[in-house]
Amino acid sequence: MFGEILQRFLPKCIPGKMQPSRLKYYPKTNMKTFAPSILDLRRLSSFLFVGCLFGLPLKAAEPGEILPPEVAPKAVRTIAGSPPSDAIILFDGLDLSEWRGPNLGEAKWEVKNDVATVNGTGSIISKKEFADCQLHVEWATPKVVKGDGQDRGNSGIYIQNRYEVQILDSWNNETYHHGSAGSIYKQYAPLANASRPPGEGQTYDIFFHAPRFDPDGRLAKPATITVIHNGVLVQDNVEIKGTTVNSGAPKYTAHPLKMPILLQDHGNPVQFRNIWVRPL
Repeated sequence: MFGEILQRFLPKCIPGKMQPSRLKYYPKTNMKTFAPSILDLRRLSSFLFVGCLFGLPLKAAEPGEILPPEVAPKAVRTIAGSPPSDAIILFDGLDLSEWRGPNLGEAKWEVKNDVATVNGTGSIISKKEFADCQLHVEWATPKVVKGDGQDRGNSGIYIQNRYEVQILDSWNNETYHHGSAGSIYKQYAPLANASRPPGEGQTYDIFFHAPRFDPDGRLAKPATITVIHNGVLVQDNVEIKGTTVNSGAPKYTAHPLKMPILLQDHGNPVQFRNIWVRPL
């Protein structure tokens, strides 16, 4: 049986014709059966036999094609509901030891039941600094709705302490288009409103590439950002236009490659949990 399969499919996988000496003729059955040699089997092992069975075009690497990396990609283990094995944990529900408060003092947000809640004591900023990174943040706006527009469940994630991804209760809450949840504040409106009702847990998965500056401080390459809100793509590798501002045009000011992450206290009791970062 194996010989018949080889006779049928091996010519499709291996260039060249079979040598006639390898085809044996059996007069009583009027059939020719291929008897594979060790060389044939070795040649066959260099191809994907399953691909041949399904008619996939297979060929060896050609000059000019991309070579495999000299250093193999690192192994990252993942478990459902847990951060990747190489993630830096910024908040795991226990305390705010990875954060500072205003003027580099103690972070004083309330931590209870694995959640940190904004309480009017000021924004908090990470002790660690990051450049290109993948950032995961879980958050929720207050279940009891108060206010409207920008006064309803407002906070923000300032990557590198200056580029804001807006947090807002955008469930049936009208506001300006580039100030809703998932926006790059005052720069890009979200591609979709993926917001959940007030009080329900939400997630941001952010992929950020920091800006680069020339030695003289001029912008060499703008920052880019991709944001996934509750599993929905809301920012697709957009170029950040500069430091977040409330009014006027954003612009860049040279800064170090690595900078901390700030979580905004906007006066609303927004909650945070499970914050981690993977440097890229």
